[in-house]
Amino acid sequence: MKNILLPTDFSNNAFNAMEYAVNLFKDEECTFHLLNTYTPIAYNVATVADSYSTMMIEEITRKNSENGLEEIANQLMEKYNNPKHVFVKHAALNLFISEVSAMVEEHMVDLIIMGTKGATGAKEIFLGTNTLRTIKNAKCAVIAVPEDFSYEAPKEILFTTDFNFSLENKFLPLLKSICTKHISRLNILNIYWGEPLTAEQEKVKADLDVYFKNSAHLFHITKYANLVEAVVEFQIKFKINFMVMIHNRHSFFENLLFTPVIKRLVCHTSVPFMVIPAHSQARNE
Repeated sequence: MKNILLPTDFSNNAFNAMEYAVNLFKDEECTFHLLNTYTPIAYNVATVADSYSTMMIEEITRKNSENGLEEIANQLMEKYNNPKHVFVKHAALNLFISEVSAMVEEHMVDLIIMGTKGATGAKEIFLGTNTLRTIKNAKCAVIAVPEDFSYEAPKEILFTTDFNFSLENKFLPLLKSICTKHISRLNILNIYWGEPLTAEQEKVKADLDVYFKNSAHLFHITKYANLVEAVVEFQIKFKINFMVMIHNRHSFFENLLFTPVIKRLVCHTSVPFMVIPAHSQARNE
């Protein structure tokens, strides 16, 4: 049974990501952990009245969080009525990233699915940071679902890679499972930097060919011009509706994802985007 973490701030954006999750895994037994965090209030204990007021506010906030999670769980159960799915509610007085990291460890979370919302100015920086911090720090796979993306099966998947990763990565079976269950075609894209693949990269490519032998897959190569443009153009040309990358620190992915342009891409991506942590970053079993 998969353990999937679904963070929510009770927005339509977050609920849309939850609906994507229950549709994507409709045929699998899953425990969905619904998480809402609320930030600790700065205490002012100058008087007993102030201290009492603070406790009352925190109690109200906790109740609102719990009630909101209960309402969401009921909505999902009533709308989808899937006996394979279990919903567990978590209202947490904690900072978002701290709680997500703790839950990944405590509940052996396999995957986080969260919404992304396009915005501008300072709000975009906040929203982008929230998603990017999760992607950068989570020791499990993360799927970011765009705000306006209505569910469709991931039939055309784009996996952009430089072949600098380990096939022992424990989250590769998740990608393989998605390909198998949805009869997807996996488009494996390598961006050419002017240097041929090393012997080690060639081996990873060959092993990847074997690993996905039972799923339709194609290898593509494009010359480096602009990383973002190359990915976006491929996505449009091949009607991609699901993207995947492996987060290798200090490598292709680090350069691709954590630049101002890509921060906007993550914020505004038009299709769900799954990021798999590198083998060395994954949660220890």
